[in-house]
Amino acid sequence: MASTDYYKALGVDKNASPEEIKKAFRKLAVKYHPDRNPNDKAAEDKFKEINEAYAVLSDSKKKEEYDTYGSSGFHKQYSQEDIFRGFDFSNIYKDMGAGGGEDIFSRLFGAGFGRGGGRGGFRSGPMRGSDLEMEVDIGFRDAAQGAEKQIAFRRGGQREELKVKIPAGVDNGSKIRIAGKGGQGESGGANGDLFLVIRLLPDPLFSREGGDLFVESTIPFSAACLGTSLEVPTLDGDKRIKVPAGIQPGTKIRLKGFGVKPLGSNTKGDLYAKISVHVPETLNAEQKKLVEELAKKGL
Repeated sequence: MASTDYYKALGVDKNASPEEIKKAFRKLAVKYHPDRNPNDKAAEDKFKEINEAYAVLSDSKKKEEYDTYGSSGFHKQYSQEDIFRGFDFSNIYKDMGAGGGEDIFSRLFGAGFGRGGGRGGFRSGPMRGSDLEMEVDIGFRDAAQGAEKQIAFRRGGQREELKVKIPAGVDNGSKIRIAGKGGQGESGGANGDLFLVIRLLPDPLFSREGGDLFVESTIPFSAACLGTSLEVPTLDGDKRIKVPAGIQPGTKIRLKGFGVKPLGSNTKGDLYAKISVHVPETLNAEQKKLVEELAKKGL
């Protein structure tokens, strides 16, 4: 039910108090209880949905994570087993005067629920914490050349800060694993891991495809006809290149080995200077006369 809006499932506002959330849940749980709706698949699905919603919104830690990361981000961190851990089925329905409890949840969610030890009905013994995932914005040059970055994230409802080494060559979508900084393990289990998903910030000069870099270079019309040389920016400083006479707009001139070494590769890409030809929007009288003369000569 990863796409479910838990607040909508219970029909409450995001600012609802714990008492309002509990009241809404109790009302819906009685309405859709399997004993009142035998062989009704729609009611069964709704019953599952509202119990999952209440398991999250009635737990201050899980509710905070859900509010912080949204439904999609929350479900990257919590499996269904994580969601229901600590949710005491028997007492909740006993307090409501409704039957079911562990047996109903075992039937609806599987044999692992409501049986085998633990208040939430999960097996005892060490359990590894869940992995966490978060996006991190990285500057274009830092991604290409490597850097250190201070990040802040929430774990177990607490804000933590960490200095992370960003390896050279990371790209959009690259993942950096930080061992042991995910969800906390239980009963002696190991912590999960934190995965940083790289989001590359745009650069005013360069664009990138894999290990190759691209930069726009503009020359006047006369230089395109006669040839010229120009300075091209690279990550290692400006480099002068020759532009051959008669070059066509859109032509790319390659600077071999001036690109980026992608993460996991031993070879640098290349840099390509894409040539654009500047056409002036206005001409003075002398320039206009010269262009008219060129036009007469077929240029």
